[in-house]
Amino acid sequence: MTSDIAINHREKAYALLRADADKIMKLIQVQMDNLTMPQCPLYEEVLDTQMFGLSREIDFAVRLGLIAEEEGKSIISSLEQELSSLHEAFTRK
Repeated sequence: MTSDIAINHREKAYALLRADADKIMKLIQVQMDNLTMPQCPLYEEVLDTQMFGLSREIDFAVRLGLIAEEEGKSIISSLEQELSSLHEAFTRK
């Protein structure tokens, strides 16, 4: 029973982290759809704050043993790839 509870907590933690990452992904997607300047100070401030917050959430979940460090790195990496795509799309514009 205890292992079922632990698995349930891990699944919930991962789902919550993915949901937060999806919110950030939507911010990035809005920027890409509108191809507004990614160096906009307000956009950078919001995105930096969101990314920092997510990285802290991931660190906390890893330290609690709710997700593997590799899973956390994967979430952040996918967001960083999207950011890179945004910057590339804007510079090609």
